[in-house]
Amino acid sequence: MKNTNVKLVELNENNWYECCKLEVSKEQDTFIEPNAVSIAQSKFEPALRPFAIYDQNQVVGFLMYSTEKEELDGYWVYRIMVDKRFQGKGIGKAATELMLAEMVHLPNMNRIVVGYHSENKNAHALYESLGFIDYGDRFGKERAVIKSF
Repeated sequence: MKNTNVKLVELNENNWYECCKLEVSKEQDTFIEPNAVSIAQSKFEPALRPFAIYDQNQVVGFLMYSTEKEELDGYWVYRIMVDKRFQGKGIGKAATELMLAEMVHLPNMNRIVVGYHSENKNAHALYESLGFIDYGDRFGKERAVIKSF
């Protein structure tokens, strides 16, 4: 299902608190840090770019990626989350596609890397559907998958 009402808006004084109030389901809670932690992290690591995910005019999710290459010689996606009330509507996939379209313009872009917990079947399905490949890279409890350009 293609969701064309989704847009990304850089985190700002009008949407940061709405992002802090978003939650994933209890089953997903162990897979991702709270958005408030990610927002704080972005204030201390200037290479991180945080965004609110909107569906029409409502904040429904949060994502963040790095603008500097890191491990595996790639640009890393740090967070992608959609509030539990809005999951299953194609919002996460649409937001990820928008993010990838932004990231391809980063300097010397050749790969994007995202890490996620192996038990997170929804994340696995999402990244696989977008062409990310698992080459066996692991960072603690997370697997890292790569999309090459």
